[in-house]
Amino acid sequence: MSAIAGKIMKRVRGKGRGWVFTPKDFIDFGTRGSVDMALSRLVRSGTIRRIGRGLYDYPERHATLGALGPNTDRLARAVSRQSGDKLTSSGAVAANRLGFSTQVPARATYATSGPTRVRTVAGRTLTLKHARAPVIDKASDRANSLLQALAHIGKDRIDADTIRRLARRLDDRDMKMLTGARPLMPGWLGDIVLKIEAARHG
Repeated sequence: MSAIAGKIMKRVRGKGRGWVFTPKDFIDFGTRGSVDMALSRLVRSGTIRRIGRGLYDYPERHATLGALGPNTDRLARAVSRQSGDKLTSSGAVAANRLGFSTQVPARATYATSGPTRVRTVAGRTLTLKHARAPVIDKASDRANSLLQALAHIGKDRIDADTIRRLARRLDDRDMKMLTGARPLMPGWLGDIVLKIEAARHG
């Protein structure tokens, strides 16, 4: 195994079984060509699996079934890293997880900072929709999901009880990220963020 392949596998094993990755995740180890070559060798040896163009995984294994298919969320995040876009739960999914909606999208749907598109990878269909609210760089998925849920719910359906419930879900770092990103939001959404912050201290 080459030095680069060894470094790649150390990182892959550190992430654990089920991780989905792209060559970009190892670009600090060498040139793109040398990373691609190392990944190809690891695929040929059966250490990792190629699941799409520029997409690989370190599959979880079942005692009877063998290598399992990739997790949809991990697949979507790898696709997002591949394109350089930011990704989080779609507004509909986030609203459902937060208990504000009983509707669950039939397809795996995500909010992205990039263009709306549908991709089929490893037998999964991913619907990536351009986000209604900004996807904040370096914010937690919890904070970004909450923002998408708010945009999905709409300002006319957000009452004081909703604000109190959301306030209980955020920690100080989440709140700081949301308030700092207010200039990127539609005005009404920025105002809701301020109300959530006030409810946390009320």
